[in-house]
Amino acid sequence: MIHVGIDTGGTFTDFVIKHGSKLLIHKIPSTPTNPSQAVLKGLKAIIPDGEGDLEIIHGTTVSTNALIERKGGKVALITTKGFEDVIEIARQNRDELYNIFWEKPSTLVGKEHRYGVNERIDFKGRILKRINENEISKLALKLKRGRFDSIAISLLHSYVNDKHEKIIENKLKDLGIPLSVSSKIFPEFREYERTSTVVTNSYLIPKVKKYIEDLSSGLDKTEISIMQSNGGLIKPSKASKEPVRIILSGPAAGVVGAFSISSLVGYKKVITYDMGGTSTDLALCDGELNFKTEAKIAGVSINVPMIDVTTIGAGGGSIAYIDSGGALKVGPMSAGADPGPACYGKGINPTVTDANLVLGRLREEWFLGGNMKISYVRAKKSMDKLSKNLGLSLEKISEGIISVVNANMERAMRVISLGKGHDPRDFSFLSFGGAGGLHACELARNLELKNLIFPINPGVLSAMGMLMADSFKDFSKTVFIKSDSHSLAKIDKQLKLLERKALNEFPKRKLLFKYFLDVRYRRQSHELTIPFSKDFENVFHRTHKKNFGYMKKNDEIDIVTVRLRVIEVKNKLKIARLKNKKKSIDTMVGTVFYNGKRINIKIYKRDDLYEGLRFDGPSLILENTSTIFIPPDFKCGVEQFGNIISEVL
Repeated sequence: MIHVGIDTGGTFTDFVIKHGSKLLIHKIPSTPTNPSQAVLKGLKAIIPDGEGDLEIIHGTTVSTNALIERKGGKVALITTKGFEDVIEIARQNRDELYNIFWEKPSTLVGKEHRYGVNERIDFKGRILKRINENEISKLALKLKRGRFDSIAISLLHSYVNDKHEKIIENKLKDLGIPLSVSSKIFPEFREYERTSTVVTNSYLIPKVKKYIEDLSSGLDKTEISIMQSNGGLIKPSKASKEPVRIILSGPAAGVVGAFSISSLVGYKKVITYDMGGTSTDLALCDGELNFKTEAKIAGVSINVPMIDVTTIGAGGGSIAYIDSGGALKVGPMSAGADPGPACYGKGINPTVTDANLVLGRLREEWFLGGNMKISYVRAKKSMDKLSKNLGLSLEKISEGIISVVNANMERAMRVISLGKGHDPRDFSFLSFGGAGGLHACELARNLELKNLIFPINPGVLSAMGMLMADSFKDFSKTVFIKSDSHSLAKIDKQLKLLERKALNEFPKRKLLFKYFLDVRYRRQSHELTIPFSKDFENVFHRTHKKNFGYMKKNDEIDIVTVRLRVIEVKNKLKIARLKNKKKSIDTMVGTVFYNGKRINIKIYKRDDLYEGLRFDGPSLILENTSTIFIPPDFKCGVEQFGNIISEVL
């Protein structure tokens, strides 16, 4: 069996192939108009027909892009009469509080496509007004004439009693239109978030379904799994029906891989940093993967379990420009895969990659291991306009671009650490992504991080993370239990119900269960998710203090939602020890422009490094998927698995 991890990014599509004891990597430009083309092209290039059975684990940005670009399907929303506008009213929060020109993003389903059904169930699950099945039959005719791509069903309080949603589902299933039912996708309270999540799911179904069909048709008899936003794996058929669960599949895989590697070398408190061609993904792991159940993506509220990843528009392809006030700005606009940075040969706008090439941090002869040609001349030419407008040399402009994009990333790192009660000095910093190694040391120095970890093949770590992931699914149920002497028994009863549901869905499989609770102080508006234990109250108090700076031990506590994670442990990729024996290394000599002047550096090839090797900056480490820049004030060592551990001198 050949195992392949595939990550489709905005600029490159990455492949990691495990065949027995062999580990191969491959990287090709993405095809944004049809991402499956790059996947199929890459597989054809690296795995000849008939060589063996394939198992593919895939992370895709198809659902993310469809949401950002508003290129989903035509959706009908069925909800309780009188609540048709919940999806538009939303919450009172303004995304940009001080921007008087801010406009609320348009909803994914227009007012004319929202249908209210004359039914009512209260918050305790009691039926106050029974549904009229004749009304649903008439509605079915309207929906058939409307030529909708998908239908979202979200009734008031269906999380506690789904009887009416089931009636509607059974009445409409013969239409042959994909249905998204809130009590199946997100059986939790808060009508806006639940409705928004199920509408988003319906909106994404046409795009994701077509993509998976295109992919599957080109990979006949191949076993395929899709990475979820929570770091687990699901089958393509499930992803087609519930695409809302795979919106952050690529970034989630990167965090899974990064945390696995940092744990392997003894660092479980780590900030993971993935800088690619289009964006940068950051995650903080305090001894374990950190999850969240609420997110806003492209202005849309989505509530499904996902790894807590912060994404900003800062990548190698981020475009530099001068704003109306004369200030140098970088991103979030990106040159993407097409046309790409100017040095790739098509683009004309200056990007972060062009700046790194002008400064000497990238080598013209060694991009993607020498497999892709880039042009130093085109990179310099793209900087000409900025240079003339600001009256600075090309090198000074390039350093300015690096400083601005670093400041953008540093600000995001402070938000996920200091902004959530964590001292960044307690954390290691694992850098990956094609561009991460060029910026990581300066970021680590500015935040006083403990040390840096540079793994092997950082440019394909997200694809590698897919081969390190388990298969699992999350189940949840809103319960509203008051914490008292009987609360443990009540919680246990609800968790047992979720266990039975999981065992029905995964019969005759060896499963591991993990339990979580959403808890809050009485009268609070939002909850914290904590692991379930007999001491959950004290865990909640401590977690609340860490996040918000205070606790109220004498206040009453509500358990709002119980959660179950069902894990089917897979035979995962294991990192091999470095094979290189101690030997002398041939280094090259070059120069980079750093801190306003040109300095000499040593240049190493990653494949030559061996366990126990120690070296200092300034230096460049060249490898097939990335380049690492080590400034003068850093020292480095190579540990047994080939990771470079770097610290400030």
